[in-house]
Amino acid sequence: MRTEIKADLMMLGATMLWASSYLFTKVGLQSLETFNLIALRLLIAFLLSALVFHKRVRNASWSTLSSAFVLGSILFLCFVFITFGVRSTSASNAGFLVGLSVIFVPILSILFLKKRPEARLLLCIGLAIIGIGLLTLTSSLTINQGDIYCLLGSLLFAVHMLVTGSVVKQGDAIALGVLQLGFAGLWALSFSFLMETPKLPDTFDAWTSILGLSVLCSAVAFVLQASVQKYASPTRTALIFGMEPLFAAIFAFVFAGETLTSRGYVGAALLLLSVFLAQTDVKKLFDGKRLAVKKHRPVSK
Repeated sequence: MRTEIKADLMMLGATMLWASSYLFTKVGLQSLETFNLIALRLLIAFLLSALVFHKRVRNASWSTLSSAFVLGSILFLCFVFITFGVRSTSASNAGFLVGLSVIFVPILSILFLKKRPEARLLLCIGLAIIGIGLLTLTSSLTINQGDIYCLLGSLLFAVHMLVTGSVVKQGDAIALGVLQLGFAGLWALSFSFLMETPKLPDTFDAWTSILGLSVLCSAVAFVLQASVQKYASPTRTALIFGMEPLFAAIFAFVFAGETLTSRGYVGAALLLLSVFLAQTDVKKLFDGKRLAVKKHRPVSK
């Protein structure tokens, strides 16, 4: 099997694992408090990742440590908003709304980096706004508080992506990724001691949730991403990551029986379309396909 195909399959596996996190979170919140759940998820993921990449973590520079602290602090806020959001909205809604971070990234770039907006981005923003409205607005034109939290979490993920892009060139990217999990986990543990009564899971479902979130959705998914990122093309990577909300909705339907209204399905489809268009230059994609067809077309005699 070609290296590119293996990379795509591994990236698809990581995307499916990330998509399952909303359902695992939903289950875990039934017996664990919010900061307690976040702390267990991130600290276990940090320990497992640090075990795999222990040499890189031990040799991390002070610059990498300071950058990891900043990224870990932002990541902690991301998980706080998303976890509080999942507590009061559906896992499928959370998946679609958090997936909008790919829309927020270019919007923030326009606002703070003074980049000129493309017509394609303006179309994506319009589709996303309509999709959010159809997916989340009730008959009284109000939005569920959990949906608002998920949108804020998505915005913070976009901030996290931009900050990561600016600091990752200054040190070891893998050490940075591992250490940020540790700092985010320590923030969560501190808030859990201040505002909750932290405890270990005491039911089978709670342990399944925590191990699923920490081992599968964080540690394994992180290792998969780090292993294949340099082999996967940007276009294919973007397309695969854009499938996360769809996988989240499928998992929610299969394992939790969650369904959307007919209006919600239209809104979800518009959100997926906006994410696809935001990550993919459709013109270049089709131009590349036409070039490939011409290249492999047999020459007439």
